[in-house]
Amino acid sequence: MAAMNATMAKLGTGSVEKCYGLARAAQNDCRAGPGTTCAGTSKVDYQGNAFKLFPKGTCTKIKTPKATGSIKPIA
Repeated sequence: MAAMNATMAKLGTGSVEKCYGLARAAQNDCRAGPGTTCAGTSKVDYQGNAFKLFPKGTCTKIKTPKATGSIKPIA
């Protein structure tokens, strides 16, 4: 619960945004879709429904071996 509150507080500043598809396994910020509960629970690298917070405007510029970051969950 504390991790979720910290994530929401950061989002509230407007200086960061959720970026999907960039988190490494167990490195996501907050909930990562079905089968996960909160921070650090993503199961695979670059999980499409797992997000990390990045400075606003940088998400879609970041590339991974799979794709680029997305501000919406990746199916």
